[in-house]
Amino acid sequence: MANKKFELLDVSSGKKTDLPVRAGTIGPDVIDIASLNKDHGVFTFDPGFMATASTESKITYIDGDAGVLMYRGYPIEQLAAHSSFIEVAYLLLNGELPDSKQLSEFSVNIQRHTMVNESLLRMYNGFHYDAHPMAMVSAIVASMSAFYHDSMDINNPRHREIFAHRIIAKLPTISAAAYKRALGQPFIYPRNDLDYCSNLLHMFYAVPCEPYHVDPLAAQALDLLLILHADHEQNASTSTVRLAGSTGANPYAAISAGVSALWGPAHGGANEAVLEMLEEIGTVDNIPKFLAQVKDKTSNVRLMGFGHRVYKNFDPRAKIIREMCHKVLAKMGRADNPLLELAQRLEEIALKDEYFIARKLYPNVDFYSGIIYSALGIPRSMFTVMFAIARTAGWVSHWQEMISDPGYKIGRPRQLYTGPAPREYVPISKR
Repeated sequence: MANKKFELLDVSSGKKTDLPVRAGTIGPDVIDIASLNKDHGVFTFDPGFMATASTESKITYIDGDAGVLMYRGYPIEQLAAHSSFIEVAYLLLNGELPDSKQLSEFSVNIQRHTMVNESLLRMYNGFHYDAHPMAMVSAIVASMSAFYHDSMDINNPRHREIFAHRIIAKLPTISAAAYKRALGQPFIYPRNDLDYCSNLLHMFYAVPCEPYHVDPLAAQALDLLLILHADHEQNASTSTVRLAGSTGANPYAAISAGVSALWGPAHGGANEAVLEMLEEIGTVDNIPKFLAQVKDKTSNVRLMGFGHRVYKNFDPRAKIIREMCHKVLAKMGRADNPLLELAQRLEEIALKDEYFIARKLYPNVDFYSGIIYSALGIPRSMFTVMFAIARTAGWVSHWQEMISDPGYKIGRPRQLYTGPAPREYVPISKR
């Protein structure tokens, strides 16, 4: 494989260039095109970067055709069955699963750094009461650089570690405060005696006037969702974190940029869009009419929660999350949830329809995750925030990987210019 090359021929000039091939551990080889502009004066054109490897990474591997997702070589199915989000966060950050001592130390570091500066909490009062939680989370994360600037030397490994622990620990607190702001309820401080997900639920639902007891199944379901959403290779938000971070910007700015990118309905907002779609359908009887609109290219109606830009067959995360969905609804007395019934029937019909079969439109992770969040009492406006809490572990891991690489460069995509050719300025009196 080391000797494998592609040859590029300029037919007009007869000039040839050898393009070396780089091979990863698994997955498709990549053609190194770095010399194209130097040798031929051309760039490649790849809208959406669907055929371009923008970086080299050791963190996550996806095989969309086979429905494979691995974190650091571990299949997502095994991690979902046996691990915890905190252990997965450690794995993503450090490359290996921790031993008991390492996991204990990491867990304590996260548990004991959950509080945020009181001045940051007072900033929430400056937001409108009905501001979208993602707007608040993005702003607060960016503002953290004004409070923790004593440890923001990106070239210092210890500072990078402190940042990683700090942002993973504090994002649930920041997110819960955004939720409480929308409700007009007092902020609830984190508790050091609770695990990561139990603490998050506590900060969401506890009130000063009565004790709150975390449902173990709710915490388990939330932990599973965080594992499944922890990383997903070079997606839009992760690429945004890398691109922003490549400038040398402080890490809080880079993560804030990732939060903003995740906000888009085509990305982190997809599970919110699924629930909106189900509510628009209304009843099982309306499914045929809705699917007919989906097939009509002039209707602009989309089937949300089905298909994926990466997975060309079944999303491996969807199989795992579907089981948990049933457990949560059964335990919480919501097994008769009309949205679940509607979702199941929609899935059944769509999977038997030749139109969707031919296009390999299978349920993805967003299809059921929104229903679970709803069953846990999490409002729709907070769905993307929950995604951000999970994905922060992946974002930080990618940022760390990039910054610690001595050969990293500032991101600078090229373009195909199609604007006006050179022209002369015309004085306003002659226009």
